[in-house]
Amino acid sequence: MSQQPPAMPTHLRGALDLSALKRPAGQPGPQSQPGQAGQPAQPGQAGQQSAQGGPAGSWVLDNASQGDLQQLIQLSSRVPVLVHLAAPSNPASQQIDDLVAPAVDARGGQLILARVDAEADPQVLQVFGLAAGPAVVAVLAGQPIPVLNQAVPADQLEQLLDELLAAAAQNGVSGTVPPLAPAREYGQGAVGAAGHDVPAAPALPPLHQEAQDALEAGQYEAAEGAYRRALAENPADAEAKVGLSRAGLFARTAAMDSNAVRERGATEPDEAQAQIDVADLDVLGGHVEDAFNRLVRFIAGHPGQERNTVREHLVDLYTVVGDQDPRTSASRKALAMALF
Repeated sequence: MSQQPPAMPTHLRGALDLSALKRPAGQPGPQSQPGQAGQPAQPGQAGQQSAQGGPAGSWVLDNASQGDLQQLIQLSSRVPVLVHLAAPSNPASQQIDDLVAPAVDARGGQLILARVDAEADPQVLQVFGLAAGPAVVAVLAGQPIPVLNQAVPADQLEQLLDELLAAAAQNGVSGTVPPLAPAREYGQGAVGAAGHDVPAAPALPPLHQEAQDALEAGQYEAAEGAYRRALAENPADAEAKVGLSRAGLFARTAAMDSNAVRERGATEPDEAQAQIDVADLDVLGGHVEDAFNRLVRFIAGHPGQERNTVREHLVDLYTVVGDQDPRTSASRKALAMALF
């Protein structure tokens, strides 16, 4: 590539330390939010296709906050996390977005892209050891790697992403994650990761569009309302059912303190809501199997009304992840064994 960011300082070549980034009280985690997901569109099986044939969601999180970064970096042990340290005043920053975002989505959950406004929050640049943006840094298992600081030809980007994924696999980072955000419209003629045109997305039904707009604005209750109205008009609307479950997940987790939730989950293993809350965070963060296994174990060991409450919640998470996801199929079998 013709131009790369300066070499990463020696002290940043180890695990990335985001401890200096303090999330303001009450600030939500990764959802834009959505990416997924702000958010997100349908966290489901990575690479899952919607009924229209396009991606079920996006793996690009716009306007990521410091709190989002703290949580997304945790995902770098599962998939590479690309961080665009954006400089909105520099036209190159938008060019990078236009190039990298569709390329990441074309990989269907093998990568995540988070965009941070480094002009508004220069402290983030300091964490990554850079003086200015724009720049894209990849994080693998907590370790930052400079990637690029200007747009490049699509074939070069494709090669770069191939190399990044190969390096990730060699270091045991080869998973996939559900979408973080609603599916993005790249428009006719947009260029994807392999240089192919990305077709413009078909228009959504009005209530679905209303819900997606609300999700992108972080207005999860409004999104839930729009999906409920869509289901009232057509109870067989499968995408509205998925959307309602998805919006509910974002609404429940938006204000969660992840550390407090996980601590409670560890200290109160017999408390249904404590286990449900951890499972929600796990699904949102891509740890789908952990979430499913946690709730199945609870169901197996707790007869009575609590069992039914957790079972219903688990079924709702199956909807979020998607019935076609093999993790859902495996968990349904485990749930049947736990119940009978």
